[in-house]
Amino acid sequence: QVQLVESGGGSVQPGGSLRLSCAASGFIFKVYDMSWYHQAPGKERLLVAAITSGGTTWYEDSVEGRFTISRDNDMNTVDLQMNSLKPEDTGVYVCNAVNSRWRPYSDYRRRFGSWGQGTQVIVSS
Repeated sequence: QVQLVESGGGSVQPGGSLRLSCAASGFIFKVYDMSWYHQAPGKERLLVAAITSGGTTWYEDSVEGRFTISRDNDMNTVDLQMNSLKPEDTGVYVCNAVNSRWRPYSDYRRRFGSWGQGTQVIVSS
């Protein structure tokens, strides 16, 4: 079965950096679209960065230019480099994996994907 294990979270000051990593197993990683979701306290889980099986990337407006998503198909990992962190970046970051076969469907990551346990990020002074 699909297993996703996030790491790299922690507590940092505004302007600081973190690098999150998601280690994947139990599926053919190279054909899966990968993404990171952010869930702030008391708010809905929202997509912040995505990378397709082919390497195309997408970022939510609030993190564009600050975050970088990347994947290593040899190591079966997807990373999120987070720079210039802001207090509003605080929350749980969750890794999503979904087979690219589902890409034609609307909201395919939520509907058909698998989730990791999440890693906590706290940005405060």
